[in-house]
Amino acid sequence: MKKSLQVFLGLFGITAIVIASLHIVLGPLAIPGSIPVNATMDSEDRFYATLFAAYGVALLWCIKDIERKSMVVYFLALTFFIGGLARLVSIAAVGLPNTFFIAMTVIELLIPFFMAFTQSRISKKADAQQSAAPDRIASASLRPNAR
Repeated sequence: MKKSLQVFLGLFGITAIVIASLHIVLGPLAIPGSIPVNATMDSEDRFYATLFAAYGVALLWCIKDIERKSMVVYFLALTFFIGGLARLVSIAAVGLPNTFFIAMTVIELLIPFFMAFTQSRISKKADAQQSAAPDRIASASLRPNAR
């Protein structure tokens, strides 16, 4: 389970960085179904792309010692989920987007549950192993030396 989440976070992090890089380089042209926008919208897209790149870097940072980074993983999952909720607000306000973004909304609302559930299992297992370690040391020191 630990390895699966680490691989997932690695792929997710790299994907976020690649998508962000495309938005920084291409601007709104990187958005499926987009139309030409004014300079303000172009600037906004490129600015927010840097934050998505930072999100990707944070995902990659969580890979090492993942069992000790639960709060960060939960925060990143919550952030992604709230992004999905923001897409629902957009749908309610202005209507359905390109089909690609409808699929992304579903993914953005589901992935965080996978991340949080898996991270919870990993951290509970690590806590159980850490709690058991002092017991093993104590019981080993109480055993008489075999000669």
